[in-house]
Amino acid sequence: MTSTIKVNNVQNQCGQNIINENSNTITIGASGDTIALASGASQTGFGRTGTVDWDTTPKTATFSAVSGNGYFCNTSGGAFTVNLPAGSAGAIVSLADYAATWQTNNLTVSPNGSDKMGGLNADVTLNTEGQSVTFVFVDSTQGWINTMDSTSNVRGEAFIVATGGTITTCGDYKIHTFTSPGTFTVCSAGNAAGSNSVDYLVIAGGGGAAAYAGGGGGAGGYRVSATTYCGPSLANCVSALPVTAQGYPITVGGGGAATTLPQGTPADASGGNNSTFSTITSQGGGGSVGHGDPAPTSPTDTSFGAGGSGSGGSAGNPGACGTYIARSGNTPPVSPPQGNDGGTAWNSPGSPAFIAAGGGGAGAAGVPGETPSFPTTSGNGGAGDTNSINGTPTVRGGGGGGGAYGLPTTRPGQGAGGAGGGGNGGYYAFPTVAGGDAGTANTGGGGGGGGRCTDSNGGAGGSGIVIIRYKYQ
Repeated sequence: MTSTIKVNNVQNQCGQNIINENSNTITIGASGDTIALASGASQTGFGRTGTVDWDTTPKTATFSAVSGNGYFCNTSGGAFTVNLPAGSAGAIVSLADYAATWQTNNLTVSPNGSDKMGGLNADVTLNTEGQSVTFVFVDSTQGWINTMDSTSNVRGEAFIVATGGTITTCGDYKIHTFTSPGTFTVCSAGNAAGSNSVDYLVIAGGGGAAAYAGGGGGAGGYRVSATTYCGPSLANCVSALPVTAQGYPITVGGGGAATTLPQGTPADASGGNNSTFSTITSQGGGGSVGHGDPAPTSPTDTSFGAGGSGSGGSAGNPGACGTYIARSGNTPPVSPPQGNDGGTAWNSPGSPAFIAAGGGGAGAAGVPGETPSFPTTSGNGGAGDTNSINGTPTVRGGGGGGGAYGLPTTRPGQGAGGAGGGGNGGYYAFPTVAGGDAGTANTGGGGGGGGRCTDSNGGAGGSGIVIIRYKYQ
């Protein structure tokens, strides 16, 4: 028995059409209504619109996909495989990189049976960070074809926000420069890949220089990250330093004091002071040992004058051999080295020539005094090193030049300060007298050694600097 109901409209209790037929067009529901299938009911014949229904529970292991669904695939715990359903024309599956880790742990997509992927019966590997793809099954010839492929990896990227020092910008980077003590305060650390690390340049104060044919002061220890900012002599730079939201105290070391002497009163110049940032400490440059008349204050102590870079040896009278010693750089040792050794001095027995050596620099060792001709020349300071962490190639960390006491002579004979802030040595070339120059401020340059004992003083070391650089946009 069959029954037939013939109507043009079905209305609700308010008189609104909820089913209406007009010229073979059937409208279900009134404006503003929601059409829902009963629980357990299914629909057929409506077809898909080309999109998928996304499963918002991320997949973390191998699974079988269902046509019409999209899946977020989380490979942070390891690579796995997606098995596609048996192909039928119009079948559709979408996949998205949930944790932006497909470049590390790949996602493999495997067709069913003899189905093809872009014309070949073979698996495909998705290995691009943040990728998302949509596969549609077309026919038995080409099988599944990727119709949409996004590699834009659109994600919120929070970069470092920080305060402290003098702040400048260079392209996408912010640069904090400290020429005196302060605090680098990280207000928030970045969460994008590589955005929570900073590059740094930490230079300590340069060593002071002794009077009376004093050796050049050693440059302050020079420590730097990122190979793209390093000069040729510091090619093995270390990686950037991760930071978290906190305050990082900054210490900028002052230069070591020089000595002012009357003849016969030897004294040692002071080493430079350390500079620090986080776990990075750069050692102050070595101060040079006082002239040995009759003996240096530290004739056998080879550790005196050591530092980030070592001081040059001061000249001494015969029998005061301790003053000739080259002083060690990179003390205490770090890798890559923070500096170089000073040069060795020379004294001409029986002649009025006292020839000191140059202090070590960040990029080269100090130069020894010339031997054994007279007149002679004291050693130059070792050259500093160049980097561009502040956006401009800049040389810092030069060693001080050695002082010269020799008369009479037509040339002064003092050593030149190393490039990068090293002070020139002093001299006595009758009747002219000049003291050693101070190292340049905020370069960590060593002071220049003094010339004559009574009125040619050594130079003080230059203060250090700390520079921090990071991506901010």
